Amino acid sequence: MKLGISSYSLLKALKAQEMDILGVIDWIAEQGAEHVEIVPLGFSLTDNPELIDAIQEKAAARGLDVSNYAIAANFVTETTEQYELEIERVKREVDIAARLGVKRMRHDAGSRKDTSIGRFIEDLPSIASACRQIADYAAQYGIVTSVENHGYYMQASDRVQALIHAVGRDNFRTTLDVGNFVCVEENPVVAVKHNIEYASMVHIKDFYLRPADRNPGQGFNRTANGNFYRGAIAGQGDLDLRQIVSIVKHSGYDGYISLEFEGMEDCRLGTRIGLDNVRRLWDEA
Repeated sequence: MKLGISSYSLLKALKAQEMDILGVIDWIAEQGAEHVEIVPLGFSLTDNPELIDAIQEKAAARGLDVSNYAIAANFVTETTEQYELEIERVKREVDIAARLGVKRMRHDAGSRKDTSIGRFIEDLPSIASACRQIADYAAQYGIVTSVENHGYYMQASDRVQALIHAVGRDNFRTTLDVGNFVCVEENPVVAVKHNIEYASMVHIKDFYLRPADRNPGQGFNRTANGNFYRGAIAGQGDLDLRQIVSIVKHSGYDGYISLEFEGMEDCRLGTRIGLDNVRRLWDEA
């Protein structure tokens, strides 16, 4: 296992221009992390391709692996032309991942307002076809592509598994976010047990959870069924991270674990405390 940090955790500092992505990599190395996950929010690698080599060189100089490249995508489109263009766009992102030197890449698969199971079943063949084409393209670089459990439409553990089986490629798996299952009212302990065998990457995060009839006010989002959640420092929220980390460790998973912080606290403070907590939970598991 290698424990590291997603650049997404420092998004507030990136957006405020308090740090740039190279400064983020320096900061992550200073926390004793073993890898950095690159999420191009707060900066762009398509608009600034010179950053691709700079990131790879900076990470190598600081002794960090570049573990994963994570991008947005949506293969639920109104027209066939838009569908094909989205597939080609994501393939260009695979090229960026290859230049970064990663062997793992997460791309989203599909989202829509109607998140019903009936609509999902209708969309599944075309979403799977797109993911299969991208996985086949990524295979030339030895890259494993993946879908993350987020966005409501592709969030529940059984929907993720359905997509993985429909794609039918050894190099298409899941970026397993241990917290995101609560957004669709799925018990994260149970969901992690279900999907850890399909994980190519693991995200650790934590949430505060409140029922629908107890509106906690500013900062909280709504789950699929109207309950409330917001980001917490890992190890300080309402998720049973101790049990979740133990499940991951004893499953035999031995890949990258990436901390994601999206709480209201200062992002550097929240990320540093969360990393210390996850490291301790892993050692105690």
